[in-house]
Amino acid sequence: MVISIKEATYKGNYKIKFVFSNGVQKVVDFSSFLKNSKNPMTNKYLDKDKFKSFSLDYGDIIWNDYELCFPIWDLYKGRL
Repeated sequence: MVISIKEATYKGNYKIKFVFSNGVQKVVDFSSFLKNSKNPMTNKYLDKDKFKSFSLDYGDIIWNDYELCFPIWDLYKGRL
């Protein structure tokens, strides 16, 4: 079965609630990933307005034309 993201809703404090194509729902906390990143291209998403600017593209969550993205399976498992 191919899993995709049907909905993504920002819940505050770098948390996003995902609804996947099979109905499973998960809240994923991105705060540790962002705060521990040493990459300046990633660190800029500590700005909550930039972080909240994600979109869904073909069932995947992306920021700024794939500047930041994550494997769907990791999000589905709730880990980064």
